[in-house]
Amino acid sequence: MGDDAKTKNRLAEERTDLAEDRTLLANERTFSGWARTALATVGIGLGFHVLFGAIEPVWLPRVIATLFVALGILIVWMAERRACAIQSRLSAHRIKQLGALNIRLIAWVYTIGALALLAALWIMDARVER
Repeated sequence: MGDDAKTKNRLAEERTDLAEDRTLLANERTFSGWARTALATVGIGLGFHVLFGAIEPVWLPRVIATLFVALGILIVWMAERRACAIQSRLSAHRIKQLGALNIRLIAWVYTIGALALLAALWIMDARVER
C-alpha cells in the first residue's frame, strides 16, 4: 500500500474517531436534557400541589403531585438506560466521557431527591391536617 493510501486511511480513521467522540458528547447532552425534563416534571408536580392544595378531597393534589414525581423518575431512568446503551457501543478517543457509572449515579440522585420531596409532601400535609 502506498503512502497516499496510508495517509488516506489514517485521515479516515481520525475522522471516524472524531465523529464517535461527537456522538458521545451528543449522547451526554441528550441525557442532560432528559434529566432536566425529569426535574421540571417533578417541579410541575410540586407546583401543582402548592397552587391547588386546597382542592377537595384533600388527597387529590397529593396524588396528582405524586404522579408527576413518578413520571419524572421514570423519565430519568429511561434516559439513563438509553444513554448507557449508546455509551456501551462507542469508545472515546480524544475526550473524557461521562462514564455509565456517573450516569447511573445522577439517575439515583434524582430518584432519591424526588422520593424525599414526595415523602416530605405527604408527611407535611398529614401533619397540617391534624
